[in-house]
Amino acid sequence: MRIVTVCTGNICRSPMAEYMLREAALREGLAVEVDSAAITGWEVGNPMDRRAQAVLRENGIDPSGHSARKLGRAEIADYDLLLAMDTDHYEAMRRMAGSDEERAKVRLMREFDPAAREGELGIEDPYYGSDEGFAETYRLLADAIPGVLAYVRENG
Repeated sequence: MRIVTVCTGNICRSPMAEYMLREAALREGLAVEVDSAAITGWEVGNPMDRRAQAVLRENGIDPSGHSARKLGRAEIADYDLLLAMDTDHYEAMRRMAGSDEERAKVRLMREFDPAAREGELGIEDPYYGSDEGFAETYRLLADAIPGVLAYVRENG
């Protein structure tokens, strides 16, 4: 299964989700290819935010090698699951999709967290906040990942 996680600039939320999801799938022996991308081209070529890197390292995940990139319209067909970090990303990807089949592959990351409530499915951008915002992003992603892995097992 091919999964892409998507946020605004691909330097905070989506690369954190990419690295965390890849690590979790590897631990469970699932055949998953995970990537991340941005809706905008603002940060293309930049590394992951240092605060996102720090949170991943604190949790035993090596964040090396990330370079921000923009999701291309044609790529949507290449993925089995496109995980939006917030409703803006979700709506943008659904507009980019060329068919109902492609739109159906676009989901919000927190849809996979059984404790998440309707109307609270977005993950706020930690970029402009404090370091605690990155820890909260990590927690929200960690809560959703078991549900994503269950989806992979059922549909992969």
